[in-house]
Amino acid sequence: MTSRERVLKAVNHQAPDRVPVDLGGLKASTIAAVAYDKLKCKLGITTPTRVIDARFMIAALEDEVLRRLHVDVVPLDLSCVLPMSRPAKEWIPRQLFDGTNVLFPPDTRIGEDAAGNWLLLNADGSPTSFQMPKGGHYFDDVSFNQGDRIDPKKFRPISDVKDEHLELMRDYGRSLYRNTDYAILGWGFGVCFLGLSLITDRSSNVTQALTDEWMMMLMTEKDTCHEMMDRSVEASIKCLKLVHEAVGDCCFGWGVAADDSGTQRGEFIRPDLWAEMLKPHYKRLCDWIHTNTRWKVFLHSCGSIYNLIPHFIDAGIDILNPVQTSAANMDPARLKREFGERLVFWGGGCDTQSVLGKATPEEIRQHVKERLQVFSPGGGYVFNQIHNIQANVPPENILAMFDAAHEFGAYS
Repeated sequence: MTSRERVLKAVNHQAPDRVPVDLGGLKASTIAAVAYDKLKCKLGITTPTRVIDARFMIAALEDEVLRRLHVDVVPLDLSCVLPMSRPAKEWIPRQLFDGTNVLFPPDTRIGEDAAGNWLLLNADGSPTSFQMPKGGHYFDDVSFNQGDRIDPKKFRPISDVKDEHLELMRDYGRSLYRNTDYAILGWGFGVCFLGLSLITDRSSNVTQALTDEWMMMLMTEKDTCHEMMDRSVEASIKCLKLVHEAVGDCCFGWGVAADDSGTQRGEFIRPDLWAEMLKPHYKRLCDWIHTNTRWKVFLHSCGSIYNLIPHFIDAGIDILNPVQTSAANMDPARLKREFGERLVFWGGGCDTQSVLGKATPEEIRQHVKERLQVFSPGGGYVFNQIHNIQANVPPENILAMFDAAHEFGAYS
């Protein structure tokens, strides 16, 4: 069975030959560039490590590594296609704080302040809101809840896609579809209604980085919020219509939102408020996709979200990631039992908070085996660790996790 066939069966709640495996299908299911570079050294792979997104410091994954880890999914994301379409000579070499040598995407500009912290810069040399503390691993966005009040008139979500960008996505998607057997997951031009994720383009984020105020507006200025979310969905549909015309059904699914809704201990928005305010807009977007494409609708939402999952399903979400089982009320067996027939779980395969970076390879192997015994029956499951593999995870642990997923994921 090919990777594409395997994933299609799984997302249609059928049992393939083995559980499909994801690493890097989206920017929240991938691996830190530092950990990736160490993994390549372990495997004897000497190619330069590329950082595909400087904000998250995540790696551009290579086919040799994907094959070794038994991965079945690759992304079709304009923000990744653009740098990967540029010549290798344009990528920018830089040594990270820990001594790892990487290549940054063309046009990446990094400055340094007096304390040695790194700053991502705009094209004119002015600092953006992204800063990496000296010795750190990521660029933090320091703009949240800073600045003036939300101005609905300033919310202008992207509602068009450049022709040259559509051509790039079309050509890249066709190449992946014709020349590989990977399943292709599309991303981009979605919505963000709670504002805590950076995967969705900031200009399409209704909160304008003022999440605290937006949460109050959801209770006190409901008509305004509905109007803004209406515009967000309308803009998203216009873009997705163009993208679908370009890439068609080479993608099995599309990520419409990275909209974190939970903390470690519970939902940070009341489920009834989510249902009242956000659900109608999600449903409109999901309905359009289901009516006009063959895509499955993919949602990334972190944390303890058990009480929101029924509303996600009602709204039309087909696939949920990252399935943060370390959070409250997110017991794997309970999730599978209550929602497994209506929702594809994409993740939850290895706890990155307390297991992947701290346990022994054998402990990880047993942990993965137990998770597969819970999630895999009947299909409707794609293996992925919970969110990104962090920079401090040893390569031996990474190999143990993916080898266990391959070994214990067999349905026969």
